Amino acid sequence: MKTIQIINVRWFNATAWYGLYLARLLREAGHETLVITEPDTDADRKAKEWGFTPLHFDLNSSNPIKLMRAYAQLHKLIAEFAPDIVNCHRGEGFILWGLLRKYLESFKLVRTRGDQRLPKNNLPNRWLHTNVADAVVATNSVMANHFTSKLNVPAHKVSTILGGVDTDTFIFTKEGRDDFREQLGYDDTNFVVAMLGRFDEVKGQKELIEAVAELYHAKGMKHLRLMLLGFDSATSQKEVESWIAANNLQEVCCITGKVDDVAAAISAMDLGVIASKWSETIARAAFEIMACQRPLISTGVGVMPDFMDEEAMFAAGNVDALAAAIERAARDEVYLKRISASQQHEIAALSGQKFLEKTLTLYSSL
Repeated sequence: MKTIQIINVRWFNATAWYGLYLARLLREAGHETLVITEPDTDADRKAKEWGFTPLHFDLNSSNPIKLMRAYAQLHKLIAEFAPDIVNCHRGEGFILWGLLRKYLESFKLVRTRGDQRLPKNNLPNRWLHTNVADAVVATNSVMANHFTSKLNVPAHKVSTILGGVDTDTFIFTKEGRDDFREQLGYDDTNFVVAMLGRFDEVKGQKELIEAVAELYHAKGMKHLRLMLLGFDSATSQKEVESWIAANNLQEVCCITGKVDDVAAAISAMDLGVIASKWSETIARAAFEIMACQRPLISTGVGVMPDFMDEEAMFAAGNVDALAAAIERAARDEVYLKRISASQQHEIAALSGQKFLEKTLTLYSSL
């Protein structure tokens, strides 16, 4: 099968990862795959790192002349490559592909929606998703329900396909765990609570710091350690450090920055936390933590209820609820083992291979 994956995303965020990882899986399975990215962006560089030669077109431009030129270039690309499937992972440029789909009728058009913003219920969106796209892929059930209930996209055209995780890369190793904990000065008596993700208000680092401070200072849980596997993004590391200082956690909190062996760093956790206040439409970090056999607690936003046990979730933005969830995990070994077992059952269906199989089933049906 020949596909074009449109990944015109500036950052290597979850949307870009979903599209590029899918492209990589398709290529490794023998399907001829092209990727289109925005030049000189994080997503573009990641595509090259993964062995692709990305193509570039002015899909994100608002200039009518540039868009007309892009349309002509895409027309030529389709004529030469003859794709079976074109999959748009972003909305910019989607109308160009829609017009080409209507005019040429030589390929099937898929729109994958992994953005945290729900699509607006307007005439252009209803036309594009209902009358032009051959299929719509939602990365979580909230998004899928929005398409069917608000935009009136026929249910048979909407598929919910959660992302997958590379279970050959993200795997628990005791050696990696021991080495990473030793580097950070953690021993076997410490209970390491950790968050994996960029520094951003949406991710809830501030709430996590406050929750750990409540347990450490007010409840005397001196064996707790906090590991932030993250780096500057919308929120600076300096600001995160100010939150740590304000809560007097400098001695027990570590910011790792970018690490070479992410699986080893995850293996060093005793409890992973997703404290996001919104977003998590794809939840890449959650999949990686679960693949490394680390128990996870989470808010119930985005895709999380699609695979998380209810008793492992807490209210978003609620520091007391987060502190209670951490305390239960740290004190109740039976509970910790139970949610871990449940998550290991779920992750079996969230491997990269399952992700590929579900996507290929959809593509083949078109």
